[in-house]
This record gives sequence, structure tokens and C-alpha cells, in this order.
Amino acid sequence: MIKPSENNQNLHSNPGGARIASIATVVPPYSADQAFAAEFMRSHYGARLSARSQGLLRTVFSNPSIHKRHFAVDDPETLVDESADHRIERFTEKSIDLAAQAVTSALAQAGIGPREVKGLVVNTCTGYICPGISTYLLERLGLDRGTRLYDLVGGGCGGALPNLEVAQSLLGAAQDGVVLSVSVEICSAALQMDNDISLIVSNALFGDGASAVVLWRQPRGLKLVASAGRYVPEQREAIRFVHKEGALHNQLSMKLPELVKEAAGEVVAEVLASQGLKPKDVRHWALHTGGEKIINAVRDAIGIPEECLAATRQVLAQYGNMSSPTVWFVLKEIERSGMAVGDWCVMVAYGAGLSAHAYLLRKS
Repeated sequence: MIKPSENNQNLHSNPGGARIASIATVVPPYSADQAFAAEFMRSHYGARLSARSQGLLRTVFSNPSIHKRHFAVDDPETLVDESADHRIERFTEKSIDLAAQAVTSALAQAGIGPREVKGLVVNTCTGYICPGISTYLLERLGLDRGTRLYDLVGGGCGGALPNLEVAQSLLGAAQDGVVLSVSVEICSAALQMDNDISLIVSNALFGDGASAVVLWRQPRGLKLVASAGRYVPEQREAIRFVHKEGALHNQLSMKLPELVKEAAGEVVAEVLASQGLKPKDVRHWALHTGGEKIINAVRDAIGIPEECLAATRQVLAQYGNMSSPTVWFVLKEIERSGMAVGDWCVMVAYGAGLSAHAYLLRKS
């Protein structure tokens, strides 16, 4: 078990009454299993791949940890050498559609109307539009035009938890009503293929999806107890997007499991120590599905029992890695399996930065 840092200034204790009222997760209707995806890559990009890259493609796409993924396309042929202009058009349309569906579902689950929303925080890293996605959601969903809107970019796969911290702060500042935390990624809008292990692995791992969470002050739901974040900027090159000829290319280090487990272990140790808890006291663990090797590394660093990772493994198998919304898919799966009043839960997400984030929750 990694010990908490002596400097805990990044720890945020949350003594107020903020709770998660509802969670909604959405994926686009089109899905493909890994066998189809591998053949698609071979047929369209095989001519530009070396023998070594083609062998790697066979290996990574045949990993049994992922069965299928969802993509925001009507026809997968759209993805082949898609122009930059079409990509941002598709990102704009699909991100707004998926996010709006998620918000509508989350509000309905909580029994809340759009006019009760006082704040909205949206994060994404797979596309950039100005004005941001939040303004489109305000218009589409009929939110009050005085709603406080925030768009967060560049958070990578871990972006949902800093988003949640901002949303919680907004709830504390609001006189009444609820606040929405929305994460949406169109990872297919960053698809690239070349003789680069980062790109080959990414094409076998990432999918598209969105989540929406309603925060309120009512005394039921998942209480937000404490959160912590850790940034390791000297390892920035280990996981990031880079721009090449105006397009996003994912960059992943093969040392990522070791780097992530240290940062994740530290933030988890901090949030647990804030309440005098040990990993054995936590019944539910919602880990971001960064890939099988990363899940295993974080599991071992923290000391999480394998049986507590069923939801994480299930989401990885059915959706792959959808970047920032993924951790909410895992928590939603945990909710479906059942949580008792008083149960502790830890959410852990990690990604670009290099960064890691943890939130301690308790069922009430």
C-alpha cells in the first residue's frame, strides 16, 4: 500500500451535504466487436503498416479483456481518412447529442426539471469547439439562461473527477436547485493509424460515450466525502495528445502502468486517511478502465481485492476505455449491483498530465 504524501494540501474534505442524486450513462448505438475492428484496421490501413505493426495489431486486438466498443458513427467507413473539418463537425454533433441524452436521463431519474439546474460543468478532451458544449446543452435542454456554465478541456481520461470538484463547489455557492456534472468524449474523432505502438494500442482500446450526474443537497444518495488529485508534469510525455498536421494523435508510454499506480496509490491513501480508513474498509471500488495492465497495477498498489473489480472489468469488456466518462459507467454498474446504506466507495481516475484523482463516497 502506498502511503499518503506528507503534504496533503491537495486533499479536499467535503463536510457539506452535497450528494450524487443520479447517474446516467449513454453510448452511441453503433458498436463493433474486436474481431470486426481488427479486420477493419487491417483492410483499410494494412498497406501502410510494417510486418511488426501488423503483428502487434493482431496481438492487442485479440486481448480478451475487451469484447466490443461503441462509436459515434452511422457507418464505420466514415472513419477512414476522415478530414479534420468533418471530424470537428462530427465531434460537435455527437458530443452534444450524447451529453443531452445523458442529462435528460439523469434529471428524470432524480425527478428534477431543467429549470431547477443552477450550474453545469462539462469536460472533454477529444475535441474543441467555441463556444463550448455547455452552451449547446443550455439551449437544447431549455436551461435557464442565467445558469452558471463551465467547460473544462485537457483533463484527459481523469477529467471527470476534477469536473465533480468544480460542480460540488458550484452547488455550495448556489442558493437552491441542483448542479450537473457532464463528461463526454468522442474518442473516434482522434482516430489515427500508423507504425506507432501508441496508435495501434489506442485503436484497440478507446470508444465513445457520455455521462451526466445530478448533485443536490437532499439527504439521500452518494455523499461526497473527500477528494484528492496528484499531478506529475515531468511525466507529461507518457500520456497525452500531440498535434501533428492539425490532428490529435494519442501518445502512450509502455511504462504507464508503473507511473499510474504510484500516483493513484497516493491519492487513494490520502482520501482514506482523511476518514481514518484502510482499503479493507471500502466495499466498492470504481476504477477507470485504462486497460487491463493499468487496472492490475492500481489494484496491486492499493491492495484492492479482485472481487471488488467486477464492475471495472465488466465496463472494460463492454465499452473499452471511453476516456473521462468511463469511471461513471463503473460506478453506475456498482449501483446496479447494490450498495447498502453506510457503504464506502472510492472512485479513481487517471490520465493526461500525468494525473490521478480519487473521490471518497458514502451511501446514504
